[in-house]
Amino acid sequence: QVQLVESGGGLVQSGGSLRLSCAASGFTFSWCVSSCVMSWYRQAPGKERELVADISGRTNYADSVKGRFTISRDNAKNTVYLQMNSLKPEDTAVYFCRLATDWGADYWGQGTQVTVSS
Repeated sequence: QVQLVESGGGLVQSGGSLRLSCAASGFTFSWCVSSCVMSWYRQAPGKERELVADISGRTNYADSVKGRFTISRDNAKNTVYLQMNSLKPEDTAVYFCRLATDWGADYWGQGTQVTVSS
């Protein structure tokens, strides 16, 4: 059974940094270096869930986080990271990781809260 577990969220002041981690169990990243997409999404109160960044063979970022956030993966640790710098209050949300494969599997983590105070 595949599980994704996020960690690293918390409360930080505006301008600060956090690093989120998403550890996968029951799945080996090296199975699909370019045919799986690992993503970070976020959902703020009263808003729809939105894509923040994803990584497969390359990376992709939402315009709102370009230059501030960096997504990376460590296949040896089956973990994907989201380094978040220069955080703003509007980055406050629950952050979710997602694993989607090109054979149709789709998994989500339970989410981790990020709160940025002004």
